[in-house]
Amino acid sequence: MKSVRKAIYPGSFDPITKGHIDIIDRVTKLFDHLVITIATNRDKEPLFDLEQRKNMIEECTRNYSNLEVTSTGGLVVEYAKSIGACALIRGLRFVSDIEFEFQMAWMNRRLSEEIVTVFLMTDAKYTHLNSTIIREVSELGGDVHELVPPGVALSLREKFSGKR
Repeated sequence: MKSVRKAIYPGSFDPITKGHIDIIDRVTKLFDHLVITIATNRDKEPLFDLEQRKNMIEECTRNYSNLEVTSTGGLVVEYAKSIGACALIRGLRFVSDIEFEFQMAWMNRRLSEEIVTVFLMTDAKYTHLNSTIIREVSELGGDVHELVPPGVALSLREKFSGKR
């Protein structure tokens, strides 16, 4: 019986962007199963609640048969072990991401040697994207429809329609 190579892609996904989708698309081709995990970040107050983020992710990944969307409030590496994942996926945009991501990878490796961190560079057209910038531009009335999936753009417009 062939073992399933399962990867976990953690993030706050507040909201999910086309940069995230670019990573998801490539990871689903590298691993048998991908678990997109909405991880709680104690330092951030999310714009969208957990259920809204989960729904947005499920909507824009519905064409992938080998993934699921979950959430965790604890250590991601421990969650990865508990679900039988062999890899943590991390997207890199700029060189400035590398220092933080390497620190996290080294700590995760210390906590669990059997879980490897796999770094993927985002497509060059998405290197400027992050969820914080998307939220700020949208809140100020800017058009983000080319940067996020259609359902996310709609959710952002609805969220900020009364604030302008």
